[in-house]
Amino acid sequence: MVSALGNMANIGLGYLSLDRTTGTLSGGEAQRIRTVLHLDSALTELTYVFDEPAAGLHPHDSSRVIELLHRLRDKGNNVLVVEHHPDVIRAADHIIDLGPHAGLHDGRIVFQGTPKALQPR
Repeated sequence: MVSALGNMANIGLGYLSLDRTTGTLSGGEAQRIRTVLHLDSALTELTYVFDEPAAGLHPHDSSRVIELLHRLRDKGNNVLVVEHHPDVIRAADHIIDLGPHAGLHDGRIVFQGTPKALQPR
């Protein structure tokens, strides 16, 4: 079994030092750290919601985030991801695409289905 520190290195956070204060972490770094900590939890049947967990990552590291999200799912949890990264979208079990605008002015479902059924526009 991989430790939390090992998991952090696996998803591209190996550069962080233990003496770094949490206030200096980016939102994405903090979100990925919290995700890694949940992997060691015995809790299941939870619903996790992530807001762009792969934002700003190198493609190699985004594949590691995808693996991390799948591990959470495979433990018996629901994982909802708001994401624009094509690799993360392709790795989804099910996609709900809202658009073409956000907020009160629109946001209707423009696609719902599997990544295979999603055709590029």
